[in-house]
Amino acid sequence: MSDERATYTAEEIDAAVEALSDPERFAHAEAVVTHAAPGLQRVLDQALDAGGWFGEAHEKQLAQAALEEDPSARIQALRTLVEEEVRLGMMVGVTAGFELARELAARRTETEGDS
Repeated sequence: MSDERATYTAEEIDAAVEALSDPERFAHAEAVVTHAAPGLQRVLDQALDAGGWFGEAHEKQLAQAALEEDPSARIQALRTLVEEEVRLGMMVGVTAGFELARELAARRTETEGDS
């Protein structure tokens, strides 16, 4: 298998993201992701663990937020932690999806080359 990786321009990425607004295309992508979800969850967990996200520093931030005396400040601190987790999860998820697509394309190319 060749290790050459395609590169994409910002315009190509924008067009691909726009294409996902087609309900039929999105439905297929959703079905693929639903099938791959258990394996992708492991990838996400490993990436978050390797990045130290759920390590001691995160636990300290969580405890500080939970113990905040002012209810408004506590809610804001928790909201910020959730937003950071969602952003990080999204970035790792998109990265995993991008690599999954490349792997599937490479395997399809190999299979077609064998026939």
